[in-house]
Amino acid sequence: MNVLLNGETREVAGTCTLAELLASSGYAERRIAVEVNREIVPRSRHGEHRLADGDRIEIVHAIGGG
Repeated sequence: MNVLLNGETREVAGTCTLAELLASSGYAERRIAVEVNREIVPRSRHGEHRLADGDRIEIVHAIGGG
């Protein structure tokens, strides 16, 4: 199935969770906020949130500064 990750089409397995997508995309250990179809998904639910064909995932990560 295909999802849209930060505006780019990605092919993922039909049973892919949000946590698996984040790990395969290099975001697993980063401090990020994730939105799926315009709804924030808390980090505690990343492992159980199954993706569906056509989902739109937006990832925002914090950058420190001063």
